[in-house]
Amino acid sequence: MTSAAKAAITTKAPKRAPRKRPLVTVDEADRNRRADLLRVSAKLFREKGFDGTTIRDIADAVGMRSGSPFYHFKSKQEILMAVMEEGLVAGLAATEKIMASDLPPREKFRALVHSQLETVLAEGHDFIPVMLYDWRALSPDLQAQIIELKDRYDPLWQQMLSELKAAKLIRSDSKVTRLLLLGAINYTAQWYRPGKGLSIDQLADQTVEFFLGD
Repeated sequence: MTSAAKAAITTKAPKRAPRKRPLVTVDEADRNRRADLLRVSAKLFREKGFDGTTIRDIADAVGMRSGSPFYHFKSKQEILMAVMEEGLVAGLAATEKIMASDLPPREKFRALVHSQLETVLAEGHDFIPVMLYDWRALSPDLQAQIIELKDRYDPLWQQMLSELKAAKLIRSDSKVTRLLLLGAINYTAQWYRPGKGLSIDQLADQTVEFFLGD
């Protein structure tokens, strides 16, 4: 065997560089784009109203072509429903976590009030205010889906009121008490302005003081 042949046998083929895993998969990119779409839609619906916001407005704000949102949603109403759902799911998770805690009733109530105020008022949290403003824009079928989710939310607040009554911190834990309480908290979206007046922490403290006393 010639030396050239031996060299050909013994010479190893160069190793291929390992293929790098893409930083973001297609599914992840879709989820991120969908999240951006909901965040921007919520902001526009809150600022301009559902009827005053067009699909082109949403697409332009996200940097999409005008028809691209329909890749994720069948209609503008479905976008509205998903915006409301996003806010309710986030609020529900936070509420469940607080209610599962071992905090004393007054501290638990304060945590719950603060969480709800943050869900409604914190920067970028436009999802729940949109539900308050544009609820009637949903079709009955889509309203039913949101009601089903909301029905998981209300019993947790009712449980909180029952704990407060058992601790003799309130007189009534009726449904009317719950509706008045949540109505007052959610209505802050109409008048609260970040950086002007009370912080969310201060507002939570004053809300608890108003409902429970010193």
